[in-house]
Amino acid sequence: MRFFSLLIRNHPLANITFVCVLLVGLIAYLQMPREQDPEINFNWVNIVATLPGASAEDVEKRITNPLEDAIKSVPDVRYVQSSSRENVSSILVRFREINARMFDKRINDLRRELQNKRAELPVEAKDPLVLEITTSNGFPTAQVVLAGRADDETLRSLARSLREEMERMPGIDRVYAVGLRDPELRVEFDPRATAARNLTGADVADSVAGWFRDTFAGRVRTTAQEPGGSSGAATASGTGAATDREWLVRVLGERMDPAELAKVSVLSPRGATASLDAVARV
Repeated sequence: MRFFSLLIRNHPLANITFVCVLLVGLIAYLQMPREQDPEINFNWVNIVATLPGASAEDVEKRITNPLEDAIKSVPDVRYVQSSSRENVSSILVRFREINARMFDKRINDLRRELQNKRAELPVEAKDPLVLEITTSNGFPTAQVVLAGRADDETLRSLARSLREEMERMPGIDRVYAVGLRDPELRVEFDPRATAARNLTGADVADSVAGWFRDTFAGRVRTTAQEPGGSSGAATASGTGAATDREWLVRVLGERMDPAELAKVSVLSPRGATASLDAVARV
């Protein structure tokens, strides 16, 4: 009270005190850490898993339901919302209002439970992708659309180059691309042609899956004789010696040329055989 009464009687002291308060507030404001677009975590997690070639019913039965069973073992889950469509299963998980440290722990628990459930998923299924939804990835700061009178693959190639250049720019955290689908080969079999050759659509699918893949056969150890040595020697002999070498053996089957894939032979357990171009169009 004595200080306030002193300020009332002494006007210059009151003015100086007021100016000091303004200066301290201005300095605090200038030194305050701030961001133009701060990142906010909503405690939401999106889980995406794919099963190529599966219908919505198969995706729900073989992908969505097992993953939901795994999520039930994670604590602090508020609710789970899932959607199943052709080839893709999407699950939205929202956690309760917990601090950032506990949220990171629950994310690790979620990843562990999903990994333990991987053995129950089909072999063809891709590993589930876990994405934390924040303001930076859920609400992008800027969007760049690439359009033009060009072939789709040409636009995708330009978009990939543009994405790489943007990722190298300072100040950019992440770049999410939409529409950059990987090129694929499509095989359309003719039911009449396959039936005429005692083949089925399953024979075509199994044959293509068996041939269209890279096979890694490991390493093969060979013995090479250096000049001046006797053949077959395992140790130094005379002026030459035999050396052991290892060769990496692999068979490349994934070729993006439709003409190469059309030469694949379609086999059947019943003994029927035919070339792929005779029963299908690649």
